[in-house]
Amino acid sequence: MKCRLLAPVIAALALVPPVLGAPPQVTGRAWLVENGTTGQVLLAHNAYRRVPIASLTKLMTVLLTLEHAHPNDVVTVSREATEAQDSTVTFRPGERLTVRELLEAALIASANDAADALASYVGGGSQARFVAMMNAKARQLGLRESHFVRPDGLDAPGHLSSAHDVTYLARLVMHHAIVRQIVRQRVATISDGHVLRTWNDLLYSYPGIFGVKTGHTSGAGWNETAAVHRRGVSIYATLLGSPDRSTRNADLVKLLDWGFSRYVGVRPVVQGRVYARTLLGYGRHPLELVAAATPGLTVPVDRPL
Repeated sequence: MKCRLLAPVIAALALVPPVLGAPPQVTGRAWLVENGTTGQVLLAHNAYRRVPIASLTKLMTVLLTLEHAHPNDVVTVSREATEAQDSTVTFRPGERLTVRELLEAALIASANDAADALASYVGGGSQARFVAMMNAKARQLGLRESHFVRPDGLDAPGHLSSAHDVTYLARLVMHHAIVRQIVRQRVATISDGHVLRTWNDLLYSYPGIFGVKTGHTSGAGWNETAAVHRRGVSIYATLLGSPDRSTRNADLVKLLDWGFSRYVGVRPVVQGRVYARTLLGYGRHPLELVAAATPGLTVPVDRPL
């Protein structure tokens, strides 16, 4: 019976591609590649080093918003939010938008005014109160390298996180269907004709990518955490502190490609198929072992099940 059960697994593993050699050469302060299903670390460099993370901060802002607000809630943009610098949608004080629209602006266009508007709303009119909530949430989640000073991720003394913490946050926030829907969009239009365009260049070029967030400031450099699903395998890769946009994109592709070279998705059994029979005696019908489902497994290419 054991041989019969292992037969489909062996057949699947026979199709596994060869393992690549040494990890890729990557420029940056820190990076991490994880199995998106299990969280197992595949490759890491300075994964726990505390560094600025720019707009990857918005992953925490979005997570808290989804825990404390409904996407259909209507937010009146505060004057404080409209004073945000750098990447903005240029909202007007008093402009009214739904939480969902502000989430789209924060995640697609990386709009600082959108993140600040959400922070003011969830924080009961106080961004400082919201920042305290961010740090409390980080402690609750065990994100030991994370300390937040702003909801938008602009450079500020002490505003730091790590590749490990960012990747964990990305996987957590992607549990929300609304986030998965938003972060795969290249362009969107919200109220008053505001057009949102993604900063995620890989959405245009890397097969299987479905999120999640980019970020850049002079202090943080060029950053991104990306989620890709291909051939039954999900991989998350985070790169922090790249020197420029093109290098970040190229190095992130290297990390993702390396991750996919290490893991493969297999379906060891098929729902409804009979995999074994055993005689019960006394004239009774044989007992059949039938697969109740078709599970998907992610396995290392160089290790048997």
